[in-house]
Order: sequence, then structure tokens, then C-alpha cells
Amino acid sequence: MKDKLIIFDTTLRDGEQSPGASMTRDEKVRIAKALQRLRVDVIEGGFPAASPGDFESVQAIARTIKECTICGLARALDSDVDKAGEALKPAERRRIHTFIATSPIHMEKKLQMEPEQVIEYAVRAVKRALKYTDDVEFSPEDAGRSDEDFLCRILEAVIDAGARTLNIPDTVGYSVPAQFGNTIRNLIERIPNSDKAVFSVHCHNDLGLAVANSLSAVLNGARQVECTINGLGERAGNASLEEVVMAVRTRKDVFACSTGIDTREIVNCSKLVSNITGFPIQPNKAIVGANAFAHEAGIHQDGVLKNRETYEIMRAEDVGWKTNRMVLGKHSGRNAFRSRMNELGVEFDTEESLNQAFFRFKQLADKKHEIFDEDLQALITEAAVESEDEWAQLVSLKVSCETGEVPEARVVICRNGEEIAGAGVGGGVVDASIKAIESIIDTGASLQLYSVNNITSGTDAQGEVTVRLEKGGKIVNGQGADIDIVIASAKAYLNAANKLMLRVGRQHPQTGSDV
Repeated sequence: MKDKLIIFDTTLRDGEQSPGASMTRDEKVRIAKALQRLRVDVIEGGFPAASPGDFESVQAIARTIKECTICGLARALDSDVDKAGEALKPAERRRIHTFIATSPIHMEKKLQMEPEQVIEYAVRAVKRALKYTDDVEFSPEDAGRSDEDFLCRILEAVIDAGARTLNIPDTVGYSVPAQFGNTIRNLIERIPNSDKAVFSVHCHNDLGLAVANSLSAVLNGARQVECTINGLGERAGNASLEEVVMAVRTRKDVFACSTGIDTREIVNCSKLVSNITGFPIQPNKAIVGANAFAHEAGIHQDGVLKNRETYEIMRAEDVGWKTNRMVLGKHSGRNAFRSRMNELGVEFDTEESLNQAFFRFKQLADKKHEIFDEDLQALITEAAVESEDEWAQLVSLKVSCETGEVPEARVVICRNGEEIAGAGVGGGVVDASIKAIESIIDTGASLQLYSVNNITSGTDAQGEVTVRLEKGGKIVNGQGADIDIVIASAKAYLNAANKLMLRVGRQHPQTGSDV
């Protein structure tokens, strides 16, 4: 019998710390449902003490998800642990994940604490967490640069205190595979009570080695991997869930363990996270990239036609790609639309919500010949955006662009039931449109990011625009999609403005602390 490799997904916590990847509560719940269909073992829903929004998101996930353990992060502070425990109360299976830094540089420069104090805080946090759940995880932050003797001391102490998962994070992506795997093996062998805990790893990708380090740790005894969809995460990201899972599955001859992941849900989950965060997936991304199972070279094509395994080590269908798919267009009916949406993991609560989505689909199908899966995901995301409370709504937009002339835009915005017209000029029609919108709503925000990504190929492809606004230290993202990139830009800008004016914008939850 092979060992179980526990998959701990931290897309909604560490993944959200990727600059610009902030998600609303409803978006987090939507992704959590997709992770449940993927059958991950543990979902780290957020950092409840970071903000009221994070607390509410973890609580909403705990209420909604029944088939996965829901985890909340907490610093080794009484207040953090209590917040996590309270947020997790609705969960059927709950875990508190507490951490404190253990590397010399972190203890001296950040914590300004002596090693004995750090051990004291760690033990106290674990014991306090046990008041809320018997499933407690402990992480020595920056373990990759920590002294191994000190790691043995603190980990032995927290196991005695009741921690049953020990996560060894390479917080700054400093480790290399052989060295990191050796560290995991040494810790397991040297800590007297190591048999009472599951060893876990959480690797960052600063040197592009997150997946390699994670797999090296698995080969040396780790039985939980903390990872994210698409490798999303702080700085260069985290270990990519889909790469870890498929490496273990594909190389059964190497790994003496297996996961419970339903790999057929990988692609859908990947597209959903990309769509919600506005982070496009590079075409050559392993497993989930558009080119991952594409063959152009004649020699490759000939080989695959004769025998797929000549150039493919995995089946596209096993990770959720469709070798044969139904083509959706303006002649498609409601049942075909519903069926495809169900395959993508989208279910409609009522006939009315189905009808509204189908109406949007028909509107889009009149504009472009073929509707792709990415178009459908964008359609649902846009519907979710428009269902939120809106401080300002786009009524109409007219732009003028002529060679040798300054581009102009005229826009009508509805606020509090009143339609207000505005105009603007700029270096291009998008610039002019945003200035026209600002002439009405006057957010006073600075534009941090304007990103355009074509959802599919072709000149009739929808454009997906992500806008990031900042005001007073609060950062919000806005998304918009349309065949007309100018309209998509206006939608995205207004979506961000609505979030900025109606919600407390997200600030970095850990102020430099991460695991």
C-alpha cells in the first residue's frame, strides 16, 4: 500500500498575497467549491486576524465546504489564534495553522526575540489552538535558512504540545532540492517524537525550484505538500499544485505515495483561478498551459498519430482537457449551454440564473462565431461582478479616434438612479475613456496596473482587462471582458472603482510575515 500524500491548498491565503490577486469573499467561496471538486485534502481559507474581510471569507468557506478540512492561519499570538478559532467554528473539519520565524535574521531583525522566547511563543500558540481543534499545524517561518539544531528543538517542543502537522517552509525560495530533501530526512530522523506528526513542506519559487524542492522533500519522508493552483503566490509564487500532483501520479515508479486528487478537475480549477485573479496562464505552463498538449512539429505530430505515448507522458483527458468538445455558437440551445457549464463546474441555483446566463451567452454568440470555454468562464465572472452592489454603472460609451486628432470619449454613468454625462481626451481611446469616467466619479485613486489579455485566439476574441487602483494604501482589482477592448477597459475601471468606494480595500495581511 502506498502512503497518502496530503494536498494542502493555499491559493486562497498565500496565493492571494500575490500582488494584485486580491479576491472578494464570494470569489473565494467559488474557488473553494472548485477545490472541493478537485478533492484537495486541506483548504487554507485565509488569515482571519489580518482583516475583517479575511475573517468573513474564512467563515463563509467554513460554512460552505463540507468535504475538505478548512484551515486558518495565525501568528503565534493569542489574539490571532482566537480569531482563527472563531472563524473556523462552522467547519465540520477545522485546522489552525500557527507560525513563528526561526531563522537567525528573522528572530534578530524582525521579531527581536531570543531563541528561547520563540520556542515559548510557539508552544503557547499550539496549546491555545488545541482549545478550538485537535488538528493543529505549526510552521517555523524561514526554516530554509534556520539552524537545524534549533529546528529540532522547537519542533520537538511543539509536538509535545500537541501539534500533529509540522510544516517546513522554504519561505524565501533559498533552498535547492538535494539540500532541502536532506534537511527533511534529518529532521525526521533526529527529532525523537517525529513519528507523532506528519511532515509538510511549503516552498516558494524565487529560484524556480519550488516544485523540485517539494518533490525532493516527498522523496525524503514529507507526506503533505502545501501548494497553489497555477503556482500563484507571493513574489515568484509557490509550488504549483498541478505539477506536484501530476509528477507523483506520472512517476509512480519513483514516489512511494499517491494523492486523492481528481485530476480531471485540474484544468477547470486553473482557468477559474486565472479568470478571477486576472493572472493569465502562460501558454507553455506545464499541465494547464494552452500548449501543454499541443504538437506542431511534423515529427511530433507523426509520432503522436502513430502512438500517443511517443511524445505524451500524460493523457490530456486525465487533467481536464477535452480532445473532443462540443462547439458552442449562436445556434446552440439552452441544454447544450447548461451541459457545458456543468462540465466546467458551474451550476445554476435557479432557472432564472440559468436564463440570465444563457441570454448573455446568446448576446456574445451574435458577436463572435465560436464560443470557447474561456469565454464561458469570463461570462460567469462578469455576471458575478455585475451582481455585486454597484456605486456607479456604465450606461453608454462613445469614442472618437482619427489619425492626427486627439482621441475623445463621451460616457454616461448612472449614480443613485441619476444618469450623468462626462467627457475626456487622452493619448488613446482607452486613456480618454478612463479620464471621462473619472470626470464623473472622481475617485482620486492612482492606476497601478492596466493589463489586457485575449481570452481566446482570433480577431473576434474577447479582451479581458484587469485594472488595479490604489488609494490611501488600499488596493483593489477590477475586471471587465468584452469583444470591444475599450468597453472592457471601462467595465474593469468601474468595477475597481465600485470596490474602492464600497469596500475596505485589501492591505497586505502579514506585513512582511509569510510561511
